[in-house]
Amino acid sequence: MPAPVKNGDKLDPVWKALSDPTRRAMLDILRDGPRTTTEVVDAFPRLSRFGVMKHLDVLRKAGLVQTRESGRQRVNSLNAMPIRQIYERWVGPFQELWTVHLLGLKEAIEKKNPGGTHNRSRRPKTKKE
Repeated sequence: MPAPVKNGDKLDPVWKALSDPTRRAMLDILRDGPRTTTEVVDAFPRLSRFGVMKHLDVLRKAGLVQTRESGRQRVNSLNAMPIRQIYERWVGPFQELWTVHLLGLKEAIEKKNPGGTHNRSRRPKTKKE
């Protein structure tokens, strides 16, 4: 049985933000460097300016995007810290689990085949070969 969640997970807004492919594409654009809101809007011609701004707002509330004003423009930049927190919370522990299992599998295979020769399967030859 999973452990009960205390007052919601602080990473829930990050997961929600990352669940949308358009928002992930926006993060990909911002990974290359800060962009004005107009530049982000231009990168998504199928969305209205209002639609892009709503997506940016979700990303901002999740802490994935930071926005600063520069004159009349708003400059958006990626904040990768929440993604790092997801990695540390979810990927890291499971990575260790899989490493243990894969090492066990490797040892079992090496015990079965102590000479170290690989029995690679080859695709059958066709008549044209």
